Amino acid sequence: DDDDDVPQLSSHALAALQEFYSEQQQREGMKTSQGFNQYSVGSIEEDWQLSQFWYSDETASCLANEAVVAAGKGGRIACVSAPSVYQKLKEQDGKDFSVCILEYDRRFSVYGEEFIFYDYNHPLNLPENLLPHSFDIVIADPPYLSEECLQKTAETIKYLTKGKILLCTGAIMEEQAAKHLGVKICKFIPKHSRNLANEFRCYVNYASGLD
Repeated sequence: DDDDDVPQLSSHALAALQEFYSEQQQREGMKTSQGFNQYSVGSIEEDWQLSQFWYSDETASCLANEAVVAAGKGGRIACVSAPSVYQKLKEQDGKDFSVCILEYDRRFSVYGEEFIFYDYNHPLNLPENLLPHSFDIVIADPPYLSEECLQKTAETIKYLTKGKILLCTGAIMEEQAAKHLGVKICKFIPKHSRNLANEFRCYVNYASGLD
């Protein structure tokens, strides 16, 4: 009888499978609820269709620490399309700075009032309460390696910052980064959790700790 060859799960195997799915659902629930692991880099998974590539934990920590120092005590930090840095800043639970995240991906709205929907195609379409030149430093990682994307993101950056800019983008964008934002390449080499085909670099317009 052919039916004898159809594999059947034992009651133990079925129970184990149900437990696995239950745990998986709990983990997914934790990712979007207050509390455990909410701000860990990778708690919201990359969406490659949105050109998302998260920094390695070490790079996110380094950039977050640089932002805190650059912003100064009581400073305000804006993360433009740089959610890994935002998450690492929030992990620090810092009392001496405030931070917000400008991001196209609405999954990051789980972060409440600090989330601001942002589409680089409309660089100045920002909430009225986001006042011009109100951030001590802006960290930005434009999603695409194109001059159009950089130029439009640059409009947002220049609107938000009091002066300091930390830009993360491809090495091939060095000339355009200088042209649109007046930033220079740093010695620090940022890394991603997955290797990218394009060489990636950081750029600043102030005396940073990244050299």
